[in-house]
Amino acid sequence: VVLCLVCVASTFGQKKFSPTSYINEHKKVAQQLMRETGVPASVILAVAIHESAYGNSRIARHLNNHFGIKGKNNSKKIKSAYKGYPSVYESYNDFVGLLKRRKATAPLFDKYSHKNCKAWVDGIARSGYSQTKTWKNHVLTTINRYNLDQYDQI
Repeated sequence: VVLCLVCVASTFGQKKFSPTSYINEHKKVAQQLMRETGVPASVILAVAIHESAYGNSRIARHLNNHFGIKGKNNSKKIKSAYKGYPSVYESYNDFVGLLKRRKATAPLFDKYSHKNCKAWVDGIARSGYSQTKTWKNHVLTTINRYNLDQYDQI
């Protein structure tokens, strides 16, 4: 009985994020990256929310990957084509780094300010970041629904 309870607790005992708790837990990292790089915090948060289901997806929970970035991982818990990170912060940092490294998104850093979240989302969508045709609308809806652009103020 005890072993069964331990198994159930370890399976279901992981922290589940609500939209509000996810935003509260990650907004400071997004704002820090915005100050360092110019990518709007609202965009960083909205993409993470969309790609990780508020941090509740399997790759977010087991690989700390909140952006759906593909790559190698050393996970013994899940088999996945997605990149694994030692921490959520490193996932956030790599997302911004990926935008800087990619030829299609690098010009956004010079072209748009942190105050123009819609232009950033349009640019990322045009770059082919996601193959889903509705990705841009989902990200923009997330920004609007949770008033994420309030975090774009420096």
